[in-house]
Amino acid sequence: MAIDQDRLNEFMGKFVADFGATFNAGMVVIGDKLGLYKALAAKPLTSKELAANTGTDERYVREWLSSQAAGGYVNYNALTRAFALSEEQAFALADPASPAYLPGAFELALAALRAVPKITEAFKSGAGVGWHEHDPGLFSGTEKFFRPGYVAHLVAAWIPALSGVEARLRQGAKVADVGCGHGASTLIMAQAFPNSTFVGFDYHGPSIEHARQAAKAAGLNGGRVTFEQAAATDFPGNDYDFVAVFDCLHDMGDPVGASRHVREALKTDGTWMIVEPFANDRLEDNLNPVGRIFYSASTLICTPASRAQAGARCLGAQAGECNLREVVTQGGFTHFRRATETPFNLVFEARP
Repeated sequence: MAIDQDRLNEFMGKFVADFGATFNAGMVVIGDKLGLYKALAAKPLTSKELAANTGTDERYVREWLSSQAAGGYVNYNALTRAFALSEEQAFALADPASPAYLPGAFELALAALRAVPKITEAFKSGAGVGWHEHDPGLFSGTEKFFRPGYVAHLVAAWIPALSGVEARLRQGAKVADVGCGHGASTLIMAQAFPNSTFVGFDYHGPSIEHARQAAKAAGLNGGRVTFEQAAATDFPGNDYDFVAVFDCLHDMGDPVGASRHVREALKTDGTWMIVEPFANDRLEDNLNPVGRIFYSASTLICTPASRAQAGARCLGAQAGECNLREVVTQGGFTHFRRATETPFNLVFEARP
């Protein structure tokens, strides 16, 4: 075997970066949950000061800070022995309202990795692993990860990119958010469009209960916003003006059945908005850092979830526009177009 030393060294460099990043996921979750980033965002602190400000143990904090400084997630001043966050680091690590807030992504990843033993067995049997079978951290991490993007884009860009939908929502529309999870997308829309009524559906009972509590905390539990446990292929109601699905159509075992049911539930002049992870149609065009994230998540979460359901179409998180168009048109829609996009999402408009 002839080994090219330069190519080997290049590959080992990838390994070192990935190995450190794997451990860093745990470091970020710890820093988020203990308020370490928030404290550092306020002012530079030594390890003793940070521990005192957060009620934590200094020796653990010192080691955590060292790992974060080595990875470029915090900055270290060797003269003062203090650690600090730049404005950009604080924006991404210490502000849950920021559109670039990152800790949820790491919480999601750690929770997904806890399913590796189950997924390994599924590789052998071909069986599915349902969303509900994952560690609960996946549900909260998913909300934290996706919420910033929804806050940044949903009302400001995605809905305005749809033909006539924004005006309809402002006037007063009947809306279904299918596969709503913890209800973040539902509540963002409900707060932006007070004349409309919203119902969020999800098959996962604990997520629906969480969404109800979130609506109550937001003061939106007076009947204008409700949450019900139901699947995408049989959620109740009809004559909806607007139906939305956020980052979940590809998880469904029967996406064509879901498409067909949305078509039946919509008014004849209604609109279906489909938000999906960004993907090109060809594998070779997705072999990049974003594609790597989505293919990995799809292996651990999305494909097993589809395999656990009736139909088991298994679109995967990198379905691409052509596959999605096929699913939507097979469901009875005659109009399908890409309305807008971000580096992480594709947004489609479908009409009967």
